[in-house]
Amino acid sequence: MKIPPYLKVVPKGIVLNLHVQPKSSRTAFAGLHGSSLKLKVQPPPVDGAANNACQKFLAKQFNVSKSSVVLKSGANSREKAFLIAGISLDYALVRLPNILIPRQ
Repeated sequence: MKIPPYLKVVPKGIVLNLHVQPKSSRTAFAGLHGSSLKLKVQPPPVDGAANNACQKFLAKQFNVSKSSVVLKSGANSREKAFLIAGISLDYALVRLPNILIPRQ
C-alpha cells in the first residue's frame, strides 16, 4: 500500500501534516491541499482555539487520548504537523476516510 504524502511514520507513532482552515461551519477533513491533509475547524485562530480543536478532532478520529496528539510544528501557521503517538500506519489508514487514501 502506498503511504499518503501527508503521513510519516516515526518511532512514537505517526506524524500527520495538515493544512488548517479556521472559522469553518464545521470541523471535518476536507480533502487534500498540496501534500497536506486539509482540516476545517470551527474556532477562529485566537488564543490557540483552532489548535485545540485540531487536537480534539484528531484524538476522536484516531480513538486516542488528547494527550497522545501533540502539535510538533505550526502553532501560528495554517501548515501544522501533529504527532499521534501509539498508533501504527495501518491503524491510521483504517481510521482515515476512504476518500483520503490513495490507492495503487
